[in-house]
Amino acid sequence: MSKADRLSLPRAALALLLAGPAMAQTPVLNDYPTVARADYVFACMSTNGETAEMLAKCSCSIDHVARLLPYDDYVKAETILRTVQVGGEKVAPFRASARHKAMVADMRRAQIEADILCFQ
Repeated sequence: MSKADRLSLPRAALALLLAGPAMAQTPVLNDYPTVARADYVFACMSTNGETAEMLAKCSCSIDHVARLLPYDDYVKAETILRTVQVGGEKVAPFRASARHKAMVADMRRAQIEADILCFQ
């Protein structure tokens, strides 16, 4: 092994060591608009109390939901929930649809997991 090879080995090892953590991290998807996050936090705080502690817990909650559920899926589930609350026979297909029930269930699971993580 030449002297140049011996000198380049520590540099290569250092480069791998420094690049390793960056390569191992998965990118965090942040596709929730600020307005949607703020709306969630305001609704959460109005339900649970308007304190600094609740601000932190509600912010934690939406951050966790955002990690688990893409924003488009969140919007669809919220739309279904709001539509079903209207009532009447025109929304019966939304209530009966297995696909719609699954979308809402996914959102509720994410919210329950966030509640367990952030509110205990």
